[in-house]
Amino acid sequence: MIKLERTSVMNLENAMRGARNPLNSWDKMDSSYDSEGNYVLGPNDLGLGSRLAKAGSDHRKFIRQIFVSVDITAPLYWWKEFDTYKVGTVANSTSTMHKIHSKPIVMEDFSFDKLTPESEAFAKGMVDYIESVRLKYMENKDKAYWWDLIQLLPSSYNQMRTCTMNYENLSNMYAARRNHKLDEWHVFCDWIKTLPYAEEFIIRGE
Repeated sequence: MIKLERTSVMNLENAMRGARNPLNSWDKMDSSYDSEGNYVLGPNDLGLGSRLAKAGSDHRKFIRQIFVSVDITAPLYWWKEFDTYKVGTVANSTSTMHKIHSKPIVMEDFSFDKLTPESEAFAKGMVDYIESVRLKYMENKDKAYWWDLIQLLPSSYNQMRTCTMNYENLSNMYAARRNHKLDEWHVFCDWIKTLPYAEEFIIRGE
């Protein structure tokens, strides 16, 4: 399970102006803001951006200046793979260490959507037990129960992070993960396709 919410794409205007700096071709800029405040690329700017994006990483530096912010809720096993992308990405997560005990632990806190019926029954028993440990910790604040919570928590536990990245990061992720065996990566790559000018600047016909 993965959810991507509150997406914002920023700095498209400045990135496109920078793309024209090498040839001093700012007079050819033909983009503008629409009535909803979205920056809409004109044919000249879109054509230039598309050509630069396809010319290779040395030429498409401008897409590193197109920023994306999004809230992602995903299981820890997916975050372990996302965390390989360190350069140019920033993420602030909800705290497992400080807040794991602050609310009841229930089945909906986990990505159990692919379990067989037999495994789902086991998972329910496990979650019920972890919740009982949480209640013991809340009762007497014995740190031994806190350690039980931290060490028994499975990698299917869902965590929400507010992530900031750029179009170059997303280009690398899309190329590497679009055929991944985890369904979460397919959902993530489908989300990438919905971003403004993703086809021209990120996917580039891949």
